[in-house]
Amino acid sequence: MSGGGERLVDGYALVVFDLDGVIYLIDRPIPGAVEAVARLHDEGRAVAYATNNASRRAADVADLLTGMGVQARSDEVLTSAGAAAQLLGERLPAGAPVLVVGAEALRSEVAAVGLKPVSRAEDSPVAVIQGYGPQVGWVDLAEAAVAVRQGASWIATNTDRTLPSGRGPLPGNGALVAALATALGREPDEVVGKPAPELFATAARRAGEGRTLVVGDRLDTDIEGANRAGLDSLLVLTGVSDVPELLAAPSDRRPTYVGWNLAGLFDPAEVVRVPAPAGDVGGWHVVTGADGWELAGAGRPLDALAALCAVAWWHRPTGVPRAASAEAAQALDALGLTS
Repeated sequence: MSGGGERLVDGYALVVFDLDGVIYLIDRPIPGAVEAVARLHDEGRAVAYATNNASRRAADVADLLTGMGVQARSDEVLTSAGAAAQLLGERLPAGAPVLVVGAEALRSEVAAVGLKPVSRAEDSPVAVIQGYGPQVGWVDLAEAAVAVRQGASWIATNTDRTLPSGRGPLPGNGALVAALATALGREPDEVVGKPAPELFATAARRAGEGRTLVVGDRLDTDIEGANRAGLDSLLVLTGVSDVPELLAAPSDRRPTYVGWNLAGLFDPAEVVRVPAPAGDVGGWHVVTGADGWELAGAGRPLDALAALCAVAWWHRPTGVPRAASAEAAQALDALGLTS
């Protein structure tokens, strides 16, 4: 897909969206997101939302989206908190104590599956469940460390290193999981959220025989999770992952498509398949040599990105690509690749 032809969305029965960095940023919708989801609904297309943020229940997420003008029902929302609680509910006897490190929403999810949320190691929890919560602090991590050392299993809802914000990336649940892992000298027994494939696989089952497209802003969670679930993905450049990270991505974190934003679902000029196939680079040519790599030609910046991905992923050149023309310089600037 290189600027013309069939719309990307026409090839899929279900579109699964990540939320923070794709649909909204903290508490405000990303420009064009409300219109994109409304258009999908108007066309009768199935939509789902999958989030690693464990600080809200599915109904709360649906209410949040609705308040922003995004059409959403609670049964369309899949959260790592709900999935992790369900996992423990299936493994533990009813009423078993579970130490919750996270927000009130995570406690509610644990209670909803018939388990007993507790806050102290003295309550003899048989499991620790850890998710993001803005008030999580040292005391919570200390109780969890004691409980795990006493034999409790340790489940993390997700390991996102950061959360997007208007001030840039902030510490996410992965940062707090890493702190506890450092104290314990080991990793969690299980991580439920992305990049584990369960959230996307659960959503994909709703598409039946149709194809599912995952839309995300993070290579290390959304895109890797889609790949592990065997699904196509669209990386949008509205959140955490940027072009330099994309060019350096290992094979398990490479998306099927890249777009500036959600307009790429409908407008072929706003999305590109990566990497560019040989002989079809939209007017661009990339040359590598001992002194680095160089972009030449003219055309869409997204086509330049596809050409750069092809070279970066197979040849691993070092440094920022140089521009061989004024058009190439403009394209590199648009992609955030200026030195």
